[in-house]
Amino acid sequence: MTILFKPSYLLMILIGIIFSSNLIAQEQFNYDESKVPALVLPDPFVSTKGEIINSIEEWESTRRPELLQAFADEMYGQLPKDFDKITFQEEVIASHPYAGFSSYKLVQIGVSRNGKTQTIPLHLFSPKVGRGPFPVVLLISHRKVEHLINDKEDKFFDIQQITQRGYVAAIFDVEYVSPDDKDRFSDGILTSLYPEQMQLPNGMRGLGAWAWGAMRAMDYFEQEPLIDHTKSAVVGHSRGGKAALWCGANDIRWAITYSNESGCGGAALSRRKFGETVERINTAFPYWFTDNFDFFNGNEEKLPFDQHQLIASIAPRGVYIASAMEDLWADPKGEYLSLKLASQVYQQLYDEKTDLPEDYVFAPHFHHSGSLGYHLRAGQHNLTGEDWEKFLDFADNQFGNLSKKESR
Repeated sequence: MTILFKPSYLLMILIGIIFSSNLIAQEQFNYDESKVPALVLPDPFVSTKGEIINSIEEWESTRRPELLQAFADEMYGQLPKDFDKITFQEEVIASHPYAGFSSYKLVQIGVSRNGKTQTIPLHLFSPKVGRGPFPVVLLISHRKVEHLINDKEDKFFDIQQITQRGYVAAIFDVEYVSPDDKDRFSDGILTSLYPEQMQLPNGMRGLGAWAWGAMRAMDYFEQEPLIDHTKSAVVGHSRGGKAALWCGANDIRWAITYSNESGCGGAALSRRKFGETVERINTAFPYWFTDNFDFFNGNEEKLPFDQHQLIASIAPRGVYIASAMEDLWADPKGEYLSLKLASQVYQQLYDEKTDLPEDYVFAPHFHHSGSLGYHLRAGQHNLTGEDWEKFLDFADNQFGNLSKKESR
């Protein structure tokens, strides 16, 4: 007997199958601490040759470079720094929503290599009160900058709070470096400036390109008299937080690196397999990481590193990790543990006193401990005014300590 299904009935069956498949896919992600594997983590103090790292000199000349090379080869891809020319074209914009308390300048950063040029718009809001030079915070944004500037109710880029606390608020849109899109990600610098990277299994991809963009913003900060580039912070949320960590690890010009709810591929320990996993992120966002990272899909324990070592590579400069209670996908505990483990390098090599608690309490809290900071707030996956308040409190402390050292 032949059975013919009416189109509407068949459609209902297909929807049911898809819905069931989605449920199965969701169930494969772990949100149960009792199911987290026993963690056997690579030691920051043991080199690839098995040598014990006991001094700052050994860390900075041997261990840190080999860690960064491993992360480049297996995860984030190369980070090319060569180009032929960089230019800055400035435009002062008098009319804007924050004119009452800040000045707005749009800078077109032009980077040229092999006869081609990529232009990156950099937006800067500086305080009208105070003489400067001012410290600066740069946000790597995967959200439309025009919206963030014009919507004063959206605190994702809290221009008012940042500038009224005496900081220059800077932002660029990753669209002009490497679009956050699997079909268009190579349209920026990966086509115009560094096309050879696309042919390499450890070549630069999206997140590396965003880190590169932040470094070009720093090139501008260094020559801008209004800005004290020695008191600078790079900030990223979610995918931007992953890029911020990679930027801060590679570019020692940044005094503070802020990573907000960056999760898998950011601050969270990969080996915990809690929330988003390496396989899931590589499948959903294949353009973020180098091709070699696919090898570790479902094989996190085979990684030659884990994210605590990336955070440790930023030492002795400031690092701040932030989480949200309703963002289990990003594994708040795994983000904190990564920072806590990285603190060993600050303590044992740089002789810095840190007192991050041993036990993680899943309730709103914050800790500022030497060059390290962390907070867990209530709420969902987002960058909020509350986050910015904690970030700036930490920066006030860090930059105040720098000023005291400079005055000696």
